[in-house]
Amino acid sequence: MTTPRFIRPAALALFVAAIAVVGFGLPGGEAAAAATGKTLDNLNAAFNGESNAHARYLAFATKAGEEGYGEVASLFRAAARAEEIHAANHATVIKKLGGVPKADIQAPDVKSTKENLEAAIKGESYERDTMYPEFLVQARKEGLRDAIETFNFAKSAEAEHATLYTAALANLGALKGSQAKPYFVCTVCGNTTPQMNFEKCPVCFNGKDKYIQVS
Repeated sequence: MTTPRFIRPAALALFVAAIAVVGFGLPGGEAAAAATGKTLDNLNAAFNGESNAHARYLAFATKAGEEGYGEVASLFRAAARAEEIHAANHATVIKKLGGVPKADIQAPDVKSTKENLEAAIKGESYERDTMYPEFLVQARKEGLRDAIETFNFAKSAEAEHATLYTAALANLGALKGSQAKPYFVCTVCGNTTPQMNFEKCPVCFNGKDKYIQVS
């Protein structure tokens, strides 16, 4: 597959390497150990998935901008930032468990904005309804609190992304010619919202000062 012109493989590799080394540092946690349980495998799968979602949504944002859907482009950029936060959170827990975060970044399959939204809804719905719930069951069996927290953060955000993408798809005709729109992303849990009508994040309960604007 030819890499689309708007994807910079070197930059994506640096992104993955950076969060694998640094992470975002979830509070508390299990001591580092040579963990070999199923949850460590699940964390690595989630890290790979979120890293690829970050790249994919940035590519979708570029396409939406080219097609004149400025507001949709903003939504994709905000979701991409959230996926970056999820990947970093997963990486932090992987390292605490003695693992090494690794991601295989694939060139995104970019189509029309309508098709990209449909693909995004499918992916987010799977993570919300199937992947993260299954990962949470296993993490609870293993008693890994940090894994439970990072999976819960991601699951909640993916549910919101699916809702936002579904609304954008339903209203796509009216969004043609729209300008960039501000969205707000929690840097702790990745919660994504178009409105800051709260004092504390509804997912991680940190103050709204933890939110950044993405447009």
